[in-house]
Amino acid sequence: MTTSTPLAIEASGLRKSYGTTRAVDGVDLAVPTGAVYGVLGPNGAGKTTTIRMLATLIAPDAGSARVLGHDIVSEADTVRELVSLTGQLASVDEELTGRENLVLLGRLLGYSRPAARSRADELLEAFDIADAGGKLVKFFSGGMRRRLDIAASIVVTPRLMFLDEPTTGLDPRSRNQVWEIARALVAEGTTILLCTQYLEEADQLADGIAVIDRGRVIAEGTPGHLKASVGAGALRVRLVDGAHRAEAARLLERAVGPVTLDAEPAALSAAADAERAAIGVAELARAGIPLAHFALEQPSLDEVFLALTGRAAEDETSPTLQELS
Repeated sequence: MTTSTPLAIEASGLRKSYGTTRAVDGVDLAVPTGAVYGVLGPNGAGKTTTIRMLATLIAPDAGSARVLGHDIVSEADTVRELVSLTGQLASVDEELTGRENLVLLGRLLGYSRPAARSRADELLEAFDIADAGGKLVKFFSGGMRRRLDIAASIVVTPRLMFLDEPTTGLDPRSRNQVWEIARALVAEGTTILLCTQYLEEADQLADGIAVIDRGRVIAEGTPGHLKASVGAGALRVRLVDGAHRAEAARLLERAVGPVTLDAEPAALSAAADAERAAIGVAELARAGIPLAHFALEQPSLDEVFLALTGRAAEDETSPTLQELS
């Protein structure tokens, strides 16, 4: 990805194998500072292994990378001082309260006791878990644990944050809260590398996306660029009366091309650009078929991923080694 913005991450040819399984097979990344950059792919694609190398948790077998200008192998200690990692599983202590977890981390990171308590209270309030701060973490809901986990990652605000599947298993409300936290961090200057298999999450948050499949980057660009690469959008039509759907499908197929009958009895769709969509809608109007709604939509990231890989982003048929993700 070409950019004039300074790069937070520069990776070239990263490789990592576990036995005979190649988890990462030559990944190149260029992540600009001050943005959310998404690494998108199904389970087993190599996302988590890539993040673990960039966060200096494991060494690459080949290739090189610089994080915030520092080599991940020869300057690993410096990289660790500048970044934080929130993994797929909560890393807080369930036998401590939320506040005790944050105070403990603050003390370990060099805060005085009063400063650690002040920072803990500040984070509990900011993450909307102040009322639960005195509860043991084992009694927290999944969304509360995830918010506490992210709060623990920014006791000292990092310049770069790795978010690995941050909303896995969360309900929609908790997921939206995590998204708002990520946006707030970026607004304050933190760069985020977001690793996810949720296409909606990447669409909502990411300024740029690298699509990884079977250990390789197979496409890169903004969400809009990747959608445009698939081709035409989709004309989606909902009729006032579903009894007219067969006739509407016949007219649209003649004007636009192959038509899909949607699950809703009065709805249908067809791949189309703006010009063909206009012709199709005009044909329905001339035939006197009343429309409740019509829209020309861009391809979704789901459709982009399917076009790029031939399979859905949440396909579970990938390698099952624990290190792979």
